[in-house]
Amino acid sequence: MNTPVYLDNNATTPMDPRVLEEMLPYFLNKFGNAASRTHAFGWEAEEAVEIARENIADLIGANPKEIVFTSGATEANNLAIKGVFENNFLERNHIITVETEHKAVLDTCRHIEKLGGNITYLPVDSNGLINLSDLENAITDQTVLIAVMYANNETGAIQPIPEISVIAKKYGILFFTDATQAVGKIPVDVHADGIDLMSFSAHKLYGPKGIGALFVRKNNPAINLTAQIDGGGHERNMRSGTLNVPGIVGLGKACELCLEELNSEEKKLTELRNYFETELLKLNGVIINSKAIPRLPHCTNISFSDIDGDKMILEAGSQIAFSRSSACTSATMEPSHVLKAMGFSDENIHNSFRFSFGRFTTREEVDYAIQVIDKIVKEHRSERNYGHHQIV
Repeated sequence: MNTPVYLDNNATTPMDPRVLEEMLPYFLNKFGNAASRTHAFGWEAEEAVEIARENIADLIGANPKEIVFTSGATEANNLAIKGVFENNFLERNHIITVETEHKAVLDTCRHIEKLGGNITYLPVDSNGLINLSDLENAITDQTVLIAVMYANNETGAIQPIPEISVIAKKYGILFFTDATQAVGKIPVDVHADGIDLMSFSAHKLYGPKGIGALFVRKNNPAINLTAQIDGGGHERNMRSGTLNVPGIVGLGKACELCLEELNSEEKKLTELRNYFETELLKLNGVIINSKAIPRLPHCTNISFSDIDGDKMILEAGSQIAFSRSSACTSATMEPSHVLKAMGFSDENIHNSFRFSFGRFTTREEVDYAIQVIDKIVKEHRSERNYGHHQIV
Protein backbone atom coordinates (compact mmCIF):
# COMPACT_ATOMS: atom_id res chain seq x y z
CA MET A 1 0.00 0.00 0.00
CA ASN A 2 1.30 3.45 -0.96
CA THR A 3 0.97 6.40 1.39
CA PRO A 4 -0.42 8.96 1.72
CA VAL A 5 -3.79 7.25 1.16
CA TYR A 6 -5.91 9.28 -1.25
CA LEU A 7 -9.41 9.98 0.11
CA ASP A 8 -10.14 13.23 -1.73
CA ASN A 9 -11.80 11.94 -4.89
CA ASN A 10 -14.40 14.72 -4.80
CA ALA A 11 -11.59 17.20 -5.49
CA THR A 12 -10.31 15.15 -8.40
CA THR A 13 -10.02 11.51 -9.38
CA PRO A 14 -6.89 9.82 -10.71
CA MET A 15 -7.14 9.08 -14.40
CA ASP A 16 -8.10 5.53 -15.25
CA PRO A 17 -5.22 3.96 -17.25
CA ARG A 18 -7.78 2.80 -19.83
CA VAL A 19 -8.71 6.43 -20.42
CA LEU A 20 -5.09 7.45 -20.92
CA GLU A 21 -4.58 4.58 -23.36
CA GLU A 22 -7.53 5.79 -25.44
CA MET A 23 -6.23 9.37 -25.46
CA LEU A 24 -2.57 8.84 -26.36
CA PRO A 25 -2.93 8.43 -30.15
CA TYR A 26 -4.67 11.83 -30.35
CA PHE A 27 -1.59 13.56 -28.94
CA LEU A 28 0.71 11.92 -31.49
CA ASN A 29 -0.36 10.34 -34.77
CA LYS A 30 -4.02 11.42 -34.79
CA PHE A 31 -3.38 15.09 -34.13
CA GLY A 32 -5.87 16.63 -36.57
CA ASN A 33 -8.20 19.55 -35.91
CA ALA A 34 -11.78 18.30 -35.75
CA ALA A 35 -12.90 21.40 -37.66
CA SER A 36 -10.62 20.59 -40.62
CA ARG A 37 -13.16 19.24 -43.11
CA THR A 38 -10.95 18.86 -46.19
CA HIS A 39 -8.59 16.00 -45.30
CA ALA A 40 -8.26 12.70 -43.47
CA PHE A 41 -6.58 14.12 -40.36
CA GLY A 42 -9.57 16.34 -39.66
CA TRP A 43 -12.09 13.61 -40.52
CA GLU A 44 -10.36 11.23 -38.13
CA ALA A 45 -10.45 13.78 -35.29
CA GLU A 46 -14.08 14.66 -35.99
CA GLU A 47 -15.07 10.99 -35.93
CA ALA A 48 -13.35 10.54 -32.55
CA VAL A 49 -15.21 13.56 -31.17
CA GLU A 50 -18.57 12.23 -32.34
CA ILE A 51 -17.92 8.77 -30.86
CA ALA A 52 -17.08 10.44 -27.55
CA ARG A 53 -20.21 12.56 -27.79
CA GLU A 54 -22.27 9.39 -28.17
CA ASN A 55 -20.62 7.72 -25.16
CA ILE A 56 -21.24 10.80 -23.03
CA ALA A 57 -24.86 11.05 -24.14
CA ASP A 58 -25.42 7.35 -23.37
CA LEU A 59 -24.28 7.82 -19.77
CA ILE A 60 -26.80 10.60 -19.06
CA GLY A 61 -29.70 9.55 -21.31
CA ALA A 62 -29.22 12.39 -23.80
CA ASN A 63 -29.03 12.84 -27.55
CA PRO A 64 -25.42 13.28 -28.76
CA LYS A 65 -26.41 16.58 -30.35
CA GLU A 66 -27.29 17.87 -26.88
CA ILE A 67 -23.67 17.67 -25.67
CA VAL A 68 -21.63 20.91 -25.78
CA PHE A 69 -17.94 20.59 -24.90
CA THR A 70 -16.32 23.06 -22.51
CA SER A 71 -13.06 23.31 -20.58
CA GLY A 72 -14.76 21.90 -17.48
CA ALA A 73 -17.77 22.23 -15.22
CA THR A 74 -16.93 25.79 -14.17
CA GLU A 75 -17.11 27.01 -17.74
CA ALA A 76 -20.23 24.92 -18.32
CA ASN A 77 -21.87 26.54 -15.28
CA ASN A 78 -21.00 29.99 -16.60
CA LEU A 79 -22.31 29.17 -20.06
CA ALA A 80 -25.58 27.79 -18.71
CA ILE A 81 -26.39 30.57 -16.25
CA LYS A 82 -25.02 33.57 -18.14
CA GLY A 83 -26.18 32.13 -21.44
CA VAL A 84 -29.78 31.85 -20.25
CA PHE A 85 -29.72 35.24 -18.50
CA GLU A 86 -28.28 37.14 -21.46
CA ASN A 87 -30.68 35.47 -23.87
CA ASN A 88 -33.71 36.43 -21.79
CA PHE A 89 -32.89 39.45 -19.61
CA LEU A 90 -35.06 41.90 -21.57
CA GLU A 91 -38.13 39.81 -20.73
CA ARG A 92 -37.17 38.00 -17.50
CA ASN A 93 -34.16 38.53 -15.22
CA HIS A 94 -34.81 36.47 -12.07
CA ILE A 95 -32.82 33.34 -11.18
CA ILE A 96 -33.38 31.03 -8.21
CA THR A 97 -30.45 29.10 -6.76
CA VAL A 98 -29.34 27.66 -3.41
CA GLU A 99 -27.01 28.88 -0.66
CA THR A 100 -25.03 25.62 -0.78
CA GLU A 101 -24.16 25.65 -4.48
CA HIS A 102 -20.58 25.36 -5.68
CA LYS A 103 -18.71 28.66 -5.94
CA ALA A 104 -18.75 28.31 -9.73
CA VAL A 105 -22.52 28.81 -9.55
CA LEU A 106 -22.66 31.29 -6.67
CA ASP A 107 -19.96 33.57 -8.08
CA THR A 108 -21.59 33.47 -11.51
CA CYS A 109 -24.90 34.51 -9.94
CA ARG A 110 -23.21 37.36 -8.07
CA HIS A 111 -21.74 38.53 -11.37
CA ILE A 112 -25.24 38.56 -12.85
CA GLU A 113 -26.47 40.62 -9.89
CA LYS A 114 -23.90 43.29 -10.84
CA LEU A 115 -25.42 43.34 -14.32
CA GLY A 116 -28.88 44.02 -12.92
CA GLY A 117 -30.13 40.48 -12.52
CA ASN A 118 -32.23 39.44 -9.54
CA ILE A 119 -31.08 36.32 -7.67
CA THR A 120 -32.88 34.41 -4.91
CA TYR A 121 -30.66 32.19 -2.76
CA LEU A 122 -32.77 29.47 -1.16
CA PRO A 123 -31.88 28.29 2.36
CA VAL A 124 -31.42 24.61 3.23
CA ASP A 125 -32.33 22.49 6.23
CA SER A 126 -29.86 20.82 8.61
CA ASN A 127 -29.31 18.02 6.08
CA GLY A 128 -28.63 20.43 3.22
CA LEU A 129 -31.91 20.00 1.34
CA ILE A 130 -34.09 22.80 0.00
CA ASN A 131 -37.76 23.06 0.90
CA LEU A 132 -39.86 22.64 -2.24
CA SER A 133 -42.44 25.09 -0.88
CA ASP A 134 -39.69 27.70 -0.51
CA LEU A 135 -38.76 27.10 -4.12
CA GLU A 136 -42.30 27.48 -5.40
CA ASN A 137 -42.91 30.56 -3.26
CA ALA A 138 -39.78 32.22 -4.65
CA ILE A 139 -41.02 32.01 -8.25
CA THR A 140 -42.21 35.24 -9.86
CA ASP A 141 -43.32 36.17 -13.37
CA GLN A 142 -39.71 37.28 -13.92
CA THR A 143 -38.14 33.90 -13.07
CA VAL A 144 -36.22 32.50 -16.03
CA LEU A 145 -33.99 29.83 -14.45
CA ILE A 146 -33.83 27.51 -11.44
CA ALA A 147 -30.26 26.37 -10.68
CA VAL A 148 -29.97 23.58 -8.11
CA MET A 149 -26.97 21.27 -7.71
CA TYR A 150 -27.72 17.56 -8.23
CA ALA A 151 -25.55 16.40 -5.31
CA ASN A 152 -23.49 18.50 -2.96
CA ASN A 153 -19.73 18.37 -3.35
CA GLU A 154 -19.05 18.61 0.40
CA THR A 155 -21.72 16.40 1.99
CA GLY A 156 -22.95 14.26 -0.91
CA ALA A 157 -26.55 15.27 -0.18
CA ILE A 158 -28.78 14.60 -3.21
CA GLN A 159 -31.46 17.20 -3.93
CA PRO A 160 -34.97 16.12 -5.06
CA ILE A 161 -34.18 16.73 -8.72
CA PRO A 162 -37.31 15.20 -10.35
CA GLU A 163 -39.58 17.15 -7.99
CA ILE A 164 -37.73 20.39 -8.71
CA SER A 165 -38.12 19.84 -12.45
CA VAL A 166 -41.87 19.32 -12.04
CA ILE A 167 -42.14 22.72 -10.36
CA ALA A 168 -40.00 24.33 -13.06
CA LYS A 169 -42.16 22.87 -15.84
CA LYS A 170 -45.34 23.93 -14.07
CA TYR A 171 -44.28 27.57 -14.39
CA GLY A 172 -42.45 27.35 -17.73
CA ILE A 173 -39.03 27.93 -16.15
CA LEU A 174 -35.76 26.38 -17.30
CA PHE A 175 -34.03 24.00 -14.89
CA PHE A 176 -30.23 23.79 -14.68
CA THR A 177 -28.28 21.43 -12.43
CA ASP A 178 -24.57 21.23 -11.69
CA ALA A 179 -24.15 17.44 -11.65
CA THR A 180 -20.37 17.39 -11.44
CA GLN A 181 -20.29 15.02 -8.44
CA ALA A 182 -23.24 12.88 -9.53
CA VAL A 183 -22.50 11.96 -13.14
CA GLY A 184 -20.70 8.63 -13.30
CA LYS A 185 -21.35 7.91 -9.61
CA ILE A 186 -25.13 7.38 -9.57
CA PRO A 187 -27.69 6.91 -12.38
CA VAL A 188 -28.48 10.25 -14.01
CA ASP A 189 -31.01 10.55 -16.83
CA VAL A 190 -31.57 14.10 -18.02
CA HIS A 191 -34.88 13.39 -19.73
CA ALA A 192 -36.35 11.18 -16.99
CA ASP A 193 -35.27 13.80 -14.43
CA GLY A 194 -36.69 16.68 -16.48
CA ILE A 195 -33.37 18.56 -16.68
CA ASP A 196 -32.91 21.31 -19.30
CA LEU A 197 -29.22 22.10 -18.72
CA MET A 198 -26.60 20.07 -16.86
CA SER A 199 -22.87 20.51 -16.29
CA PHE A 200 -20.20 17.92 -15.50
CA SER A 201 -16.45 17.43 -15.74
CA ALA A 202 -14.09 14.63 -16.81
CA HIS A 203 -11.66 14.85 -13.91
CA LYS A 204 -14.38 13.91 -11.41
CA LEU A 205 -14.99 10.57 -13.17
CA TYR A 206 -11.47 9.27 -13.86
CA GLY A 207 -10.86 11.35 -16.99
CA PRO A 208 -8.44 14.20 -17.74
CA LYS A 209 -8.54 17.71 -16.34
CA GLY A 210 -9.42 20.61 -18.61
CA ILE A 211 -12.45 19.08 -20.34
CA GLY A 212 -16.12 19.03 -19.43
CA ALA A 213 -19.51 19.34 -21.01
CA LEU A 214 -22.87 21.03 -20.80
CA PHE A 215 -26.04 19.16 -21.67
CA VAL A 216 -28.36 21.55 -23.51
CA ARG A 217 -31.86 20.24 -24.20
CA LYS A 218 -32.62 20.32 -27.94
CA ASN A 219 -36.40 19.81 -27.86
CA ASN A 220 -39.37 20.41 -25.55
CA PRO A 221 -38.13 23.05 -25.04
CA ALA A 222 -35.23 23.86 -27.34
CA ILE A 223 -32.76 25.89 -25.27
CA ASN A 224 -31.14 29.00 -26.69
CA LEU A 225 -27.99 30.27 -25.00
CA THR A 226 -25.92 33.38 -25.60
CA ALA A 227 -22.37 32.18 -26.22
CA GLN A 228 -19.73 33.30 -23.72
CA ILE A 229 -16.81 32.60 -26.08
CA ASP A 230 -17.08 33.85 -29.67
CA GLY A 231 -14.94 33.03 -32.67
CA GLY A 232 -15.89 30.42 -35.20
CA GLY A 233 -19.30 29.14 -34.19
CA HIS A 234 -18.16 25.75 -32.90
CA GLU A 235 -20.47 23.56 -30.81
CA ARG A 236 -23.68 24.76 -32.47
CA ASN A 237 -22.63 28.39 -31.96
CA MET A 238 -22.58 27.95 -28.18
CA ARG A 239 -18.86 27.55 -27.49
CA SER A 240 -16.28 28.63 -30.05
CA GLY A 241 -12.72 27.34 -30.01
CA THR A 242 -10.67 24.48 -31.42
CA LEU A 243 -11.91 21.30 -29.80
CA ASN A 244 -9.63 19.56 -27.30
CA VAL A 245 -9.74 16.24 -29.13
CA PRO A 246 -7.55 14.19 -26.71
CA GLY A 247 -9.53 15.54 -23.76
CA ILE A 248 -12.85 14.84 -25.45
CA VAL A 249 -11.75 11.30 -26.28
CA GLY A 250 -10.76 10.88 -22.63
CA LEU A 251 -14.11 12.17 -21.36
CA GLY A 252 -15.91 9.86 -23.77
CA LYS A 253 -13.94 6.81 -22.64
CA ALA A 254 -14.40 7.75 -18.97
CA CYS A 255 -18.16 7.95 -19.49
CA GLU A 256 -18.19 4.62 -21.32
CA LEU A 257 -16.41 2.95 -18.39
CA CYS A 258 -18.68 4.59 -15.82
CA LEU A 259 -21.74 3.30 -17.64
CA GLU A 260 -20.33 -0.24 -17.75
CA GLU A 261 -19.27 -0.28 -14.10
CA LEU A 262 -21.84 2.02 -12.47
CA ASN A 263 -23.78 -0.59 -10.49
CA SER A 264 -20.80 -2.57 -9.20
CA GLU A 265 -18.84 0.57 -8.37
CA GLU A 266 -21.77 2.17 -6.55
CA LYS A 267 -22.14 -0.98 -4.43
CA LYS A 268 -18.42 -1.16 -3.63
CA LEU A 269 -18.16 2.52 -2.69
CA THR A 270 -21.27 2.43 -0.53
CA GLU A 271 -19.83 -0.52 1.40
CA LEU A 272 -16.48 1.22 1.89
CA ARG A 273 -18.13 4.46 3.03
CA ASN A 274 -20.48 2.69 5.44
CA TYR A 275 -17.64 0.66 6.92
CA PHE A 276 -15.52 3.81 7.34
CA GLU A 277 -18.39 5.65 9.07
CA THR A 278 -19.30 2.71 11.32
CA GLU A 279 -15.73 2.36 12.57
CA LEU A 280 -15.27 6.08 13.25
CA LEU A 281 -18.61 6.34 15.07
CA LYS A 282 -17.08 4.07 17.72
CA LEU A 283 -15.03 7.07 18.83
CA ASN A 284 -18.19 8.79 20.14
CA GLY A 285 -18.61 12.54 19.68
CA VAL A 286 -18.73 11.89 15.94
CA ILE A 287 -21.52 13.10 13.64
CA ILE A 288 -22.06 11.97 10.04
CA ASN A 289 -23.46 15.03 8.29
CA SER A 290 -26.49 14.56 5.98
CA LYS A 291 -26.64 10.85 6.92
CA ALA A 292 -30.45 10.89 7.21
CA ILE A 293 -31.06 11.62 3.51
CA PRO A 294 -30.05 10.16 0.13
CA ARG A 295 -26.34 10.76 -0.41
CA LEU A 296 -23.72 9.98 -2.98
CA PRO A 297 -22.20 6.55 -2.33
CA HIS A 298 -18.58 7.61 -2.36
CA CYS A 299 -18.26 10.46 0.12
CA THR A 300 -18.91 11.41 3.71
CA ASN A 301 -18.67 14.60 5.74
CA ILE A 302 -17.80 13.96 9.39
CA SER A 303 -17.68 16.23 12.44
CA PHE A 304 -15.45 15.33 15.42
CA SER A 305 -15.99 16.93 18.82
CA ASP A 306 -13.15 17.97 21.17
CA ILE A 307 -10.35 18.08 18.62
CA ASP A 308 -8.24 20.79 16.98
CA GLY A 309 -9.22 20.78 13.32
CA ASP A 310 -6.12 22.65 12.12
CA LYS A 311 -3.86 20.31 14.03
CA MET A 312 -5.67 17.26 12.67
CA ILE A 313 -5.12 18.42 9.08
CA LEU A 314 -1.43 18.98 9.75
CA GLU A 315 -0.90 15.69 11.58
CA ALA A 316 -2.88 13.52 9.17
CA GLY A 317 -1.99 15.29 5.92
CA SER A 318 1.20 13.31 5.28
CA GLN A 319 -0.67 10.03 5.79
CA ILE A 320 -4.15 10.67 4.36
CA ALA A 321 -5.32 13.04 1.64
CA PHE A 322 -8.69 14.51 2.66
CA SER A 323 -10.16 17.98 2.98
CA ARG A 324 -12.19 20.37 5.08
CA SER A 325 -14.51 21.39 2.24
CA SER A 326 -14.39 21.75 -1.53
CA ALA A 327 -11.00 22.30 -3.15
CA CYS A 328 -12.24 25.64 -4.51
CA THR A 329 -13.19 26.87 -1.04
CA SER A 330 -9.97 25.51 0.48
CA ALA A 331 -8.00 27.55 -2.03
CA THR A 332 -9.35 30.76 -0.45
CA MET A 333 -9.12 29.47 3.15
CA GLU A 334 -12.78 30.25 3.76
CA PRO A 335 -14.88 28.17 6.19
CA SER A 336 -17.40 25.93 4.49
CA HIS A 337 -20.36 27.99 3.29
CA VAL A 338 -22.23 24.70 2.87
CA LEU A 339 -22.02 23.71 6.54
CA LYS A 340 -22.71 27.29 7.61
CA ALA A 341 -25.92 27.30 5.55
CA MET A 342 -26.86 23.99 7.23
CA GLY A 343 -26.71 25.74 10.62
CA PHE A 344 -23.36 24.46 11.91
CA SER A 345 -21.52 26.38 14.60
CA ASP A 346 -18.07 27.75 13.77
CA GLU A 347 -16.51 25.10 16.02
CA ASN A 348 -18.32 22.27 14.24
CA ILE A 349 -17.31 23.65 10.84
CA HIS A 350 -13.72 23.88 12.04
CA ASN A 351 -13.79 20.20 13.06
CA SER A 352 -15.65 18.81 10.02
CA PHE A 353 -13.91 16.96 7.22
CA ARG A 354 -14.78 15.47 3.86
CA PHE A 355 -13.54 12.02 2.92
CA SER A 356 -14.27 10.77 -0.60
CA PHE A 357 -13.50 7.32 -1.96
CA GLY A 358 -12.97 6.23 -5.53
CA ARG A 359 -12.59 3.44 -8.06
CA PHE A 360 -9.07 2.61 -6.87
CA THR A 361 -9.65 2.91 -3.09
CA THR A 362 -9.01 -0.37 -1.27
CA ARG A 363 -10.25 -1.78 2.03
CA GLU A 364 -6.65 -1.83 3.23
CA GLU A 365 -6.37 1.92 2.61
CA VAL A 366 -9.63 2.57 4.44
CA ASP A 367 -8.43 0.52 7.42
CA TYR A 368 -5.21 2.53 7.48
CA ALA A 369 -7.14 5.82 7.38
CA ILE A 370 -9.36 4.68 10.24
CA GLN A 371 -6.31 3.83 12.35
CA VAL A 372 -4.66 7.19 11.68
CA ILE A 373 -7.80 9.19 12.46
CA ASP A 374 -8.62 7.11 15.55
CA LYS A 375 -5.13 7.72 16.96
CA ILE A 376 -5.18 11.48 16.29
CA VAL A 377 -8.68 12.04 17.69
CA LYS A 378 -7.87 10.11 20.90
CA GLU A 379 -4.62 12.04 21.33
CA HIS A 380 -6.38 15.39 20.89
CA ARG A 381 -9.06 14.50 23.40
CA SER A 382 -6.50 13.19 25.88
CA GLU A 383 -4.47 16.41 25.61
CA ARG A 384 -7.58 18.57 26.08
CA ASN A 385 -8.73 16.60 29.12
CA TYR A 386 -5.22 16.72 30.64
CA GLY A 387 -5.02 20.47 30.07
CA HIS A 388 -8.44 20.94 31.67
CA HIS A 389 -7.47 19.02 34.81
CA GLN A 390 -4.21 20.91 35.09
CA ILE A 391 -6.06 24.23 35.06
CA VAL A 392 -8.55 23.01 37.68
